[in-house]
Amino acid sequence: MASAATAPPPPASLKRIVAASLIGTTIEWYDFFLYGSAAALVFNKLFFPGSDPLVGTLLSFLTYAVGFAARPLGALVFGHYGDRLGRKKLLVLSLLLMGGATFAIGLLPTHATVGTAAPVLLTVLRLVQGFALGGEWGGAVLLVSEHGDARRRGFWASWPQTGAPAGQLLATGVLSLLTAVLSDAAFTSWGWRIPFLLSGVLVIVGLWIRLSVDESPVFKAALAQAEARKATQDGAAEKLPLVSVLRHHWRDVLIAMGARMAENISYYVITAFILVYATTSAGLSKQTALNAVLIASAVHFAVIPLWGALSDRVGRRPVYLLGAAGIGLWMFPFFSLIDTGTFGNLILAVTVGLVLHGAMYAPQAAFFSEMFATRMRYSGASIGAQFASVAAGAPAPLIATALLADYDSSTPISLYVIGAVVLTLIAVGVAKETRHRDLADVAGETGPDTEAAKTSARTADARTV
Repeated sequence: MASAATAPPPPASLKRIVAASLIGTTIEWYDFFLYGSAAALVFNKLFFPGSDPLVGTLLSFLTYAVGFAARPLGALVFGHYGDRLGRKKLLVLSLLLMGGATFAIGLLPTHATVGTAAPVLLTVLRLVQGFALGGEWGGAVLLVSEHGDARRRGFWASWPQTGAPAGQLLATGVLSLLTAVLSDAAFTSWGWRIPFLLSGVLVIVGLWIRLSVDESPVFKAALAQAEARKATQDGAAEKLPLVSVLRHHWRDVLIAMGARMAENISYYVITAFILVYATTSAGLSKQTALNAVLIASAVHFAVIPLWGALSDRVGRRPVYLLGAAGIGLWMFPFFSLIDTGTFGNLILAVTVGLVLHGAMYAPQAAFFSEMFATRMRYSGASIGAQFASVAAGAPAPLIATALLADYDSSTPISLYVIGAVVLTLIAVGVAKETRHRDLADVAGETGPDTEAAKTSARTADARTV
């Protein structure tokens, strides 16, 4: 039988929690992806003028990568306080930081107005975005994972993951609409600011919903147990979550980082770099490229819960491995289809790529949550996910653009993604299946007694599925 701490909440309550996490992550990813799209389309002209167009794009993507550099710091800070104070408080703070930074980007003066101060200010605000997103992901997926039960955790925890394609859909949709109704001159002059300023309205909606949910019952139970232990040990302080993670879960952190390599790199090649490749190498218009990403993101949103539900039936690892292998096999056809220069083939290339990406991204939330103990779960999941982003998603558009500039071919880019796939296949291949774990029973300590307890808990969970 599942423990009381992990007994499923009433359906209405769980749906409200899922909705709060989904809307919050959608807004956060909208803000983050909006920057990536703008970096590919207009920031090279507004903040790095006077450069060769491809060099300007490289500089623009460099500020884009800076946001990823701040994500590990966000993971450390938000993970620490999220494991000490709770998931909900930190999620509210991350939303405020992200929304405020995005709104401020919409007010920034350009290089033509203030010179070199413009890219400096842009970089600072991008750092704030990255810091906020580094803390958002772990808290959002944990809030859902810790409210649900083991039998459908993969499905429910995959919904916050749909915030990424939903944010991409929203960001690309707004940009696509503006580029359709505005002239290039108007969009470059002032139209690009509208999507950033819109973030202020979205944050108000997100805060209203996010403040209405309860703290995770698993976390509250673990906090009460920690306070009881502290009282019986004459006030002895708990170890820092980071210290506990590195002591008891260092292997899981490395697995999570490896698992993210193919997922993260492929996503940003497919959704961010594609705006450069399609417009410069394939001769397609900016509007066409945006529309293709828009359609593919809608499909991506729809398939993520399906992949999450499948991971509840067959396990996290098989679904994840299928997605990674599929991405590796798809990269050469992906660029070949784009090179035809037709809109239909562009849609097919991006859509299939994102469907395969979803097979990795959907089970990731439950998979990473199930690796770590409750009082170090926010830190562990966030560190594993966000430290990988520095080596994976951060430089992906930059490396892909540089490879295109040096070789004038998509082959090196395909090989780059395939190399990441190999790392992910190894990491997930050596990982243990986590599907049957009760989150309240993942103790996090080592030793024969606790290992036996974990085995017993997994066996009991398996009988309930």
